[in-house]
Amino acid sequence: MTLAEIAPEQLTEAQATEELARLAAEIAAHDQRYYQEDAPVVSDAEYDALRMRNAAIEARFPQLVRQDSPSLRVGAAPSEKFGKVKHRIPMLSLGNAFSEEDIADFLQRIRRFLGLAEDAEITLLCEPKIDGLSFSARYEKGKLVQGATRGDGETGEDITENLRTVLPGVLKGTPPDVLEVRGEVYMSHADFAALNAQREAAGEALFANPRNAAAGSLRQLDPAITASRKLQYFVYGWGEISSELAETQSGCIAALGAYGLVTNPLVQSCSDLETLLAYYARIYAKRPELPYDIDGLVYKVDRLDWQKRLGFVARAPRWAIAHKFPAEQAKTVLEDILIQVGRTGALTPVAVLRPVTVGGVVVSRATLHNEDEIRRKDIRIGDTVTIQRAGDVIPQVVAVDMALRPDDSQPYTFPETCPACGSHAVREEGEAVRRCTGGLICPAQAVERLKHFVARGAFDIEGLGKKQVELFWQKGLLHNPVDIFRMEARQPEWETPLNAWEGWGKKSAGNLFAAIAARRSMSLERFIYALGIRHVGETTAKMLARHYGSYHTFEAAMRAAEGEAGEAWEGLLAIDGIGPAAAQELVAFYAEPHNRDLLAKLTQEVQVQDAVAPVASSPLSGKSVVFTGTLEHMTRSEAKARAESLGMKVVGSVSAKTDYVVAGAEAGSKLKKAEALGVKVLSESEWVALSQ
Repeated sequence: MTLAEIAPEQLTEAQATEELARLAAEIAAHDQRYYQEDAPVVSDAEYDALRMRNAAIEARFPQLVRQDSPSLRVGAAPSEKFGKVKHRIPMLSLGNAFSEEDIADFLQRIRRFLGLAEDAEITLLCEPKIDGLSFSARYEKGKLVQGATRGDGETGEDITENLRTVLPGVLKGTPPDVLEVRGEVYMSHADFAALNAQREAAGEALFANPRNAAAGSLRQLDPAITASRKLQYFVYGWGEISSELAETQSGCIAALGAYGLVTNPLVQSCSDLETLLAYYARIYAKRPELPYDIDGLVYKVDRLDWQKRLGFVARAPRWAIAHKFPAEQAKTVLEDILIQVGRTGALTPVAVLRPVTVGGVVVSRATLHNEDEIRRKDIRIGDTVTIQRAGDVIPQVVAVDMALRPDDSQPYTFPETCPACGSHAVREEGEAVRRCTGGLICPAQAVERLKHFVARGAFDIEGLGKKQVELFWQKGLLHNPVDIFRMEARQPEWETPLNAWEGWGKKSAGNLFAAIAARRSMSLERFIYALGIRHVGETTAKMLARHYGSYHTFEAAMRAAEGEAGEAWEGLLAIDGIGPAAAQELVAFYAEPHNRDLLAKLTQEVQVQDAVAPVASSPLSGKSVVFTGTLEHMTRSEAKARAESLGMKVVGSVSAKTDYVVAGAEAGSKLKKAEALGVKVLSESEWVALSQ
């Protein structure tokens, strides 16, 4: 089974690192084909699935987010054949939703962030999501002076002359002195058919779809060609603007229409989930009748003051979301259920399918998540099942066709022993996953732990990837991380030296040993992460390294924190981002004698560097702050986000080392402790002024 067939929730961190690298490269290639070449090779649903898989993995492993992550990038770099336009305000993308639950969660996130009541009304402006080419058009004193594509969100292609053939050159009324409008250029179905008929008659290559035709037409070097194509547009928003148009999104759209710009007549305001979903159902049913392509709907918080407060996360606004239409489904036979064992001993069921094409991709595996999912859907070997590729590259079993179930069908019994080592597999109370208890004797876990140790984000040893780890393991040369650093010295004990193995040579063997030697000095955060302790990802490892400073201090604290009591335990929990689950796993890891013995040997081979203090990026960078009491003008999430954006550390408890305590209404024991310790206490208004 390939990594692409493993569900995000079942990936180890090492696997997730590798998979995120693959997704970043694949999505970047698709972005170039879509945004630059206007020649995509996958469907929108397949592309969305890649994006959603990337987002799901990053949500589970936020510490693994790459600098070139698709979640931090919009579109693709502008083509070299056009001049470049720097967007004064970035043209960001949108997060995606695929279900009613996703939309309900979106509304709930808004309520939580803004501190609204559970039943508070949130008016959203809803509009069809046009499948065309995004553009930005800048008007100065009512005249069109510049046009650009989205590009990579920061810089687009200069298509001013081409855009003049589509948009009005002069606006009506008295618009703001500077008005940058944003929208989508598209080609109607009728005009697309006529264009392809002309091209066919002329012996020219046909466009694959209206979106490609519109994008290719707007990105012509000769504006006359663009003018000959019947392009249309809708304006849906704005960028830089010299004066406000209105106080709401709907009011601004109405103002843009009054200036002579085309806005979508299907735009509608909805103030509750029921109305929102009814609008979705109406537009979805109307979709085949529309003269242009849409691939979903867009919902935006109507109040602009709320939009400003909600702000942005990564490449998307918190106040808007795209509600995508369903992906394709297919039926096939589930021929078997395999059980995979991960680094932490988790037993994951995987459906073996009779190969079937879903959305243009042949599918032979699907995730079954866990034993509860199998039991809830009553999934059995031999069943005919519906497979769906929505929101994830990994196909999912949606439902069983009971009418086609074989007469001799038997309920699936989830194994209670590990298929890799035969140890008992237990399911702890409150967990959905059953885990192997074999630990160090389980080969599946041992190999996965070694893969994690050498993965990117951990020791990242070049030339020692998962295939090499498996090879050395099978030959009995690699059992634990210490063996990695003793491999070269122990070569005389081997039957055959590495440089004589098939596929290896003197140079490749030398490169591997040199790469291992280069990792004999390792940062504290990478060292902690490489240990593969459950619930301790890269972000948590960074927090621990930053807090304790040195490995000696960290190890001493972990040993001192045995049991859920005492100053050491409380100190561990006081670190922002460290919850009871991670704390328990850390303490349990260091309480195990075998682990302590292994670490003693490992630290003889590896020098663990002290943590480096972060470089200050603001006057408050590196300062610690505690929020207590009820904040009246912002939610706790909003306050924390602001503090972190300034480089501050948000901690959960007050100590003499705390720099600030922000006390809201009804502040209790934390405020008293801060006053007793002489820690600087700020009111909410003082905090707002300080953090501006």
